[in-house]
Amino acid sequence: MADGMHFEKLADEYATARPSYPPQLWRRLHDLGLLRPGTTALDLGAGSGQATGTLLAAGLRVTAIEPGRRLSRLLRESYPTATVQVARAEDVELPASSFDLVVAATAIHWMDLSIVLPRVRTALTDGGRLAVWRNVFGDFEAPPTPFRERVAEIVRARRAPARTGPPAEDLTAMTGALTESGLFTVADASTYRWSLDLDADGVGSLFRTFSDWSPAEVAQAVDAVRELGGTVTEHYSSWLLVLAPTSRESGS
Repeated sequence: MADGMHFEKLADEYATARPSYPPQLWRRLHDLGLLRPGTTALDLGAGSGQATGTLLAAGLRVTAIEPGRRLSRLLRESYPTATVQVARAEDVELPASSFDLVVAATAIHWMDLSIVLPRVRTALTDGGRLAVWRNVFGDFEAPPTPFRERVAEIVRARRAPARTGPPAEDLTAMTGALTESGLFTVADASTYRWSLDLDADGVGSLFRTFSDWSPAEVAQAVDAVRELGGTVTEHYSSWLLVLAPTSRESGS
């Protein structure tokens, strides 16, 4: 996949440039009883391990699934206690009733849900949960900033085709996509807002990891930071969905 190759080429930068998930998201997972030491977790599309590392630190036993070989190597080097499999979520063999928690962190939008969701439901233990979350790079409810206005200008001038499928940043759209099969129902939903100060180099490193940004567009964003004083405050958000499997009898 072309987008997978994008992340592979930038594996080291991806690991350092992408911001962590907000602490309050992890506190919510803990308060829901999903980060119990000794339980089993499956991290789908694990990337460089932003979710894997925190799950391990909480005492869970983690299997990380990542199709990229360079990213998988980073996972093994950074988190040697995790079990890492180089595979797509659609292709990996998942034993029945083997995981208490399955997570997909800023990854579910790359997956074929018609294949992945039935496999995940089979792989979950009784009482297990699927937790899906995403960092959204641009909080549309925050007051617009001069830098965000420049970003919007860059995007409006883009000639690349739009992504297919539900908008990954849209919690409502993703909720519909994850529940329309009838295999899962929403157990909990939450959104968290946070900010990050970035200089020109930081914006360049982060925006280069976005698969839909060209090098020329990244350069324009970097120039905008410099023209606006050298540092910008970015307002971001993260949404979290915790899904419970429907009963085997009622599921289709």
